[in-house]
Parts: sequence; C-alpha cells; structure tokens
Amino acid sequence: MKNIPLAALLSAAVLLSLAPAYAQAPSAPLALHPDNPHYFLFRGKPAVLVTSGEHYGAVLNLDFDYLPYLDELQKHGLNLTRTWAGTYREIPGSFGITDNTLAPLPGRYLCPWARSETPGYFDGGYKFDLTRWDESYFARLKDFLSQASKRGVIVELNLFCPNYNDSLWQASPLSAANNINGIGHCPANEPYALKHADLTAVQEAVTRKIVRELRGFDNFYYELCNEPYFGGVTQEFQRRIAEVIADEEKDLPLGHLISMNVANGREKVLDPCPLISIFNFHYCFPPDVVEMNYGLNKVIGENETGFRGKADSLYRTEGWDFIIAGGGLYNNLDYSFTPKHPDGTFLDYQSPGGGSPELRKQLGILKAFIEGFEFIRLAAAYDVIRGGVPEGATARVLAERGKQYAVYLKGGRQADLQMDLPAGNYSYEWLDTKTGKIVKSGKLQQKEGLATLSSPEYDEDIALRIRASR
Repeated sequence: MKNIPLAALLSAAVLLSLAPAYAQAPSAPLALHPDNPHYFLFRGKPAVLVTSGEHYGAVLNLDFDYLPYLDELQKHGLNLTRTWAGTYREIPGSFGITDNTLAPLPGRYLCPWARSETPGYFDGGYKFDLTRWDESYFARLKDFLSQASKRGVIVELNLFCPNYNDSLWQASPLSAANNINGIGHCPANEPYALKHADLTAVQEAVTRKIVRELRGFDNFYYELCNEPYFGGVTQEFQRRIAEVIADEEKDLPLGHLISMNVANGREKVLDPCPLISIFNFHYCFPPDVVEMNYGLNKVIGENETGFRGKADSLYRTEGWDFIIAGGGLYNNLDYSFTPKHPDGTFLDYQSPGGGSPELRKQLGILKAFIEGFEFIRLAAAYDVIRGGVPEGATARVLAERGKQYAVYLKGGRQADLQMDLPAGNYSYEWLDTKTGKIVKSGKLQQKEGLATLSSPEYDEDIALRIRASR
C-alpha cells in the first residue's frame, strides 16, 4: 500500500462526509429564466439575487469561519455570496481594508495548488507546486458550497483577478518566485493575456480541475475574472477560459452559468461572447447600465459596490435603484465581515465602503419587495410616471402594464405621482424601505386620464406597490 499523506486522508474523510449533500443536489443548476432571461431560475422558482457579502476570502482564508457568515445572510433572506477561487490573494493593508478577508495571515492561505517541500514563499512557508492539487482546498470549497446550498445561497465563484500592483504579483503562486516549476517569469500585467504558454496551461488546468470538482452543485455560477479592465487582462484570455468551462461541461444536460465583469461604472456591451449569461458591473450608480444593455436579454448585475463612504443609505438606495431599474443581481461589498467577526458585527472598520447588520436587513426588505411580485413578468416602464416627482428626486418603475407596478422613489420628502394606468381597479401600498412596514395603503378606481398617487412624508426614499384588483 502506498504511503498516503495524512492531509489527503483527512480530505478524503471530509469528502465522504459531504457525499449525501452532493447526492441530494438537484440536477439542474442555476439558470436564466426561460420566460424572462433578465432573471434566474433556481430549483424551479424565479430568482433575483441580492446580498451584502464579505470581501471574497471565505474559502482561501483559513481563519474565516464561513458558517456564521452564511447564517447571517440566510437570517436576512439574502441569497448570494461572491468568493475567490484562490488563484489570487491580497496582503494585509491592500486597498486600506481593515482585516481584509482576502489577505490571509502567514500560513493561513489555501489555494488549489499543493505546497512543495521547498521553502521560500513570499510570506514564509513552502513554495507551490503548480502540477499538484491541494485536496484540502477542494474539500473546503465543496463544504462551502454545500453549506451555502443548505441555506439557499448562490455562490459566485470568481476564477481569476488581475494583479493591481507589483506587491500583489509578488504574493501570487503564479509568480515564478513562489512556485518550483519555473512558471510565471513575467511582469504583473502579463499573466492573463495568453502571452506565456506555460502560464496559460496552468490556468486552463486549474479551471478544468475546479469545473470537474463542482459539477454536482446547482447553487453557483462562474465569473471569469474580476475587474479584467485592470492589470492587462485581455478579452481573448476571458473567452479562452469560458471555452474551457464549456468544454469541460459539454456532457452535462445543462452547464453552469458564466459571468463576465464588464466595467466599473457603465459600458455598452457590443460584442458579447455567446457563452456569457450574466453581465456584471461595478459601482454603477445611477443604474443606467441596465437600460443600456437590456437588449442582451441576459442578467445585468452589479456584483460589487462600495468606496462611497460608510453610510447604510448609500448602498440601500443603490440596491433599490439597480433592482427596480431591471437588474437581476446586486451585491454590496460588506466590510463588517472579517476573520474575527464572521457574523458581520464589526463596525469599527476604516475600509473604503460600508456594511452592517442594519444594511443587510434593509437589503432583505428590497429582496422581499421584488419577490412579492410575479417579477418575471415585469419590465422597465420609464413612461408610466408623467409627473409629480419631487425636484432633485428620481423615480423608477418596473411594470406589467395594467396588472402590477413596482415603483421606487429616491430623494424628496413627499410625492404626488401622476401615473399612466389603464382603466381598472387597483390596490396600492407605500412601503418604508428601512423597516419594511406599509406606511400607507388604499384602493384606486382608475378611469380615463392620469392617476394621482400621493405618498406619505418619507426620509430619503420610499417604495410603492400597485396591483390590479377585482
């Protein structure tokens, strides 16, 4: 009998313990909804993804306990988390983030590749062998997906990330200084450009390994590369990785969705790769990127925001704005989750964004609001409101005309909305976005002309639900 390392035996035991979870996984993974591909279909039901999630280190950082983290998302009805595959890491102090989950302490970084017996990794410990897998990493990744699955949480698994500066490249297993394979002799802006055949081969191999390991899970999708518009990442590299995923899953009845991160802010997608089902943007406020790309008939998402300050109102209103504009996915980057506070209770951070239990509660209200509609029948209806929006305020409407309307007002204190509604009987409810309470409701018998719907006084923002009634 061969000598089997203890770590491998432990990993095998973990995998066996997880086998029932794999066996119970439904055969069809998260998909675009066949009746409205701007939204998702998950376990037979329409889905919109809303969350306020940690800074992507849940799996690669061994000091992060992801069970209380996932419990906190479930508590507020949130159903998405964004997680890095471990091919990229940060270092303490990166981007001014307090207790950054993507910056594990020495000896606490886990990635797909096994350590060698050669010392010299940049923060101590052994270098990596890019020809061998660390099965304990895959056991942890699978357990994370399994635990998320039990809580109805979708995982966005981000495969790659550019090196924003030389110090991050110096920490990468793909840099020649950190592996024993002589791979990665290049500057920080070249690893994701198909310029180095040996490096590309490693990237394709790790993609195939991850895809093979996760094919039994239904509660995740792939993102090719975070913020590929930095650090020399090319469109050709991203398409190559998308093709590798598709090839590895070609025997599956339905493959996993693939996301592309298009831009910070806004950009119109002119030459979409046919393998992409989700087009994600960062920091897109106002959310005009949704209307700009709605014709793609795919999910338009905002899977990272922040860097605007700490106030909950910034990210609550951004989320409401984006979803009621017709977006299908929203994720606030939440800095209250740290390795020492995996339940999201750390509030004394100096990070360049926000996050708090109260914000997660408010985003849960947003998710419940949109789920209160037959939302796959809704579409942006910019012409429904004809007047009455307070000066300096904005109004957004999703509608199935004559049947249901989701309205969101940001700014002002009180509104007398003039709305173009077909003749009929309607019920309406004004909702406090901070508490979820109905603050005003009533009936409307609409005849010809414009209907007037007067809001109560509100602070910062308010939502309105209108439904046709008999």
